[in-house]
Amino acid sequence: MRDTRESRLLLVLLIAIAFALITVDIRGGQGSPVEGARQAAATVFGPIENGVSSAVDPVGNAIAAVRDSGGRHDRIAQLERANATLKAKLGSDDRNRSRLKQLDRMIRVAGEGQYGIKGAEVIAIGAAQGFSWTVTIDVGAKDGIKRDMTVLNSDGLVGRVTTVGPDTSTVLLANDPDFTVGTRMESSDELGFASGQGDRPLRVQLLNAKADVKKGDRLITFGSQADKPFVPGVPVGVVSRVDPSGGDLTRTIYVKPFVSFTSLDIVGVVVQAPKKDPRDTVLPPKPQPTPTPTVTVTVTPSASASTPGQQQTP
Repeated sequence: MRDTRESRLLLVLLIAIAFALITVDIRGGQGSPVEGARQAAATVFGPIENGVSSAVDPVGNAIAAVRDSGGRHDRIAQLERANATLKAKLGSDDRNRSRLKQLDRMIRVAGEGQYGIKGAEVIAIGAAQGFSWTVTIDVGAKDGIKRDMTVLNSDGLVGRVTTVGPDTSTVLLANDPDFTVGTRMESSDELGFASGQGDRPLRVQLLNAKADVKKGDRLITFGSQADKPFVPGVPVGVVSRVDPSGGDLTRTIYVKPFVSFTSLDIVGVVVQAPKKDPRDTVLPPKPQPTPTPTVTVTVTPSASASTPGQQQTP
């Protein structure tokens, strides 16, 4: 349609009629004269609207899903937290089982040596990079702990008590450079003094420079006067190296401790010494050497092989 004067007048007229119908419809309310026309339009365009609505619903559902995803994420997070709590509980149960096993073994060791012990837990460790190797345990003067008591665990000698508070105590570990304990060789009864060397094996000076000692031999505590600071018979370690015998008055050997000082947990403080020296009874049975299987090869002469001096028939 060309832009003429008549077309402009027609457009203005249609706009005026539209406004008039809108005004009549608003003022008429439910009795509007155009209500019938509106219902007819709904009858015609309703199915089309439903189809469009069905087509748009998946998008709407997706938007709703995004809107509701916060709730689902909260639920997932809640489940993840519950799962983490369960894992932590299981881990705690595993740790408790391990600690109970340590306690059972320590009680067995105490029974074999006839030591009266007070069980304790390591609650803090000293700075190994400093000048001392120490741990703090959760028993003190209120529990009958005194200075210079022997400390052991299920594996052997841990150290000695150096400081006692009302509820806690400090233990100097056997691998500390300031630690010294009298030792006795298993079976041979050779005496010596073991000193700590941090994370290296204990250094032991045997009083007998000609002592017959070899790698794999084991040592225990010799014991102190009045059983302080050390009771006798506590396993110390296994000989890992023997220095050649020279002209010195003593002989130096190196001992790998039975105790792992970096993983201490349950320990026992000896509050009552044994009535008699348990000697070697606390040491675990020596590991038996694994026999090396030998293979015997039997060679059977073949039936087709000729006997020396015998000719084959062509």
